[in-house]
Amino acid sequence: MKDKLKKKERTTHISFNEDEPIIEVFTHNTDLKRRLYNYSNSYPDSCKHIETDEFGGALFIVKKGRFCFRLTKPYSEERRASAREYTIKNNTARRLKNQRKVGENDEYF
Repeated sequence: MKDKLKKKERTTHISFNEDEPIIEVFTHNTDLKRRLYNYSNSYPDSCKHIETDEFGGALFIVKKGRFCFRLTKPYSEERRASAREYTIKNNTARRLKNQRKVGENDEYF
């Protein structure tokens, strides 16, 4: 018996057909499982956790219309440069790090 699945074996399957009103989602993805668990706890009429397998995969059923895919277009170089500049200018972690260096022994309160 396997102890752990390899990364390549940890999959997500999303299946539905045009006739049935539900979508089946089976996933090993930790973030998606967490989001589906939280959603199923908040909206039990729209999403249900069915089972978890021995390798950590979880099966959920979700009402159609409650689950969606979001496709985003690739960033242009101009948009990437603009986002990079914004991030550098507004990076809180860097600002805080710089403040600690300047006033390292100062009391704040």
